[in-house]
Amino acid sequence: MNSNMKHVSHLIAPSLLASDFAHLEEEVNLVNQSDADWLHLDVMDGHFVPNISFGFPVIKAAKKYSKVPCDVHLMIEKPDQYVERFREAGADIISVHYEACPNLHRTIQLIKSTGAKAGVAINPHTSVTLLEDILEDVDMVLVMSVNPGYGGQKFIYQSIPKIRKLRAMMDERNIRALIEVDGGVGLQNAEKILQAGADVLVAGSSVFRAEDPKDAIYRLKTIGKETIFV
Repeated sequence: MNSNMKHVSHLIAPSLLASDFAHLEEEVNLVNQSDADWLHLDVMDGHFVPNISFGFPVIKAAKKYSKVPCDVHLMIEKPDQYVERFREAGADIISVHYEACPNLHRTIQLIKSTGAKAGVAINPHTSVTLLEDILEDVDMVLVMSVNPGYGGQKFIYQSIPKIRKLRAMMDERNIRALIEVDGGVGLQNAEKILQAGADVLVAGSSVFRAEDPKDAIYRLKTIGKETIFV
C-alpha cells in the first residue's frame, strides 16, 4: 500500500461478532491497524432476535483497546432501559431498532442526551417510508440487509432499492444522516451498495474470516473510489 496515497472514501465498520473472542485484544488491534473507521458491535438479547451475543463487559473491553469509535447496534427489546449503561460501557454510536421502539423519538432523544450519536435500524421487511417522521432527528439509519440475529448470512438484494429510496428521501429534504448497511456485505456487492447511496459498510465474515483481514478492509475501503496523490 502506497503511503503517499489518500483515498477519499466511505466508512468501514468491521463487525466484532465474526471475530475470535478468545483473542479479543488482538482482533481489536487488527482493526486499529487497518483502514477501518469504526468498530461495529452487535448486541442481541435472545428475544428481539433468536440469538444472544454479548453485553456490557465485552463492549467495555473492546472500548479499552479500540482506537476507533465503537458503533453499537442494539438488537434488543426495551432498549431505553440500557442506553445509558451502553454509553458508559463505551458506545460512541448507538442504534436501536424501529421495530423495538414504540416511542422512537423519545428513545432517540435519550441516546443523544448521553452524548452518543443516535441511529435507527430497520429489518429487511420494514419500509424506509416508516422513517419519514424521524429522519431529521437521527445521525444514522442502519439498513439491515439480512434478517438480524446471526452472522454469515447472504445479502438480501431487495436492500439495494431500499437504500436508493432512503437516499432520495434524505437528499430531497437535505438531511445529512449517514446510511449504514449491515448483513452479507463483501467485495461482491459493496460497489452496488455504495452506488445506491450507502455511507457506512458493516463487514463481519468478509473481514475476520478472510485470509488477510487487513487487506479485505483496505479493499472494501477503496472500492469504487478514485485515488488522490498527496
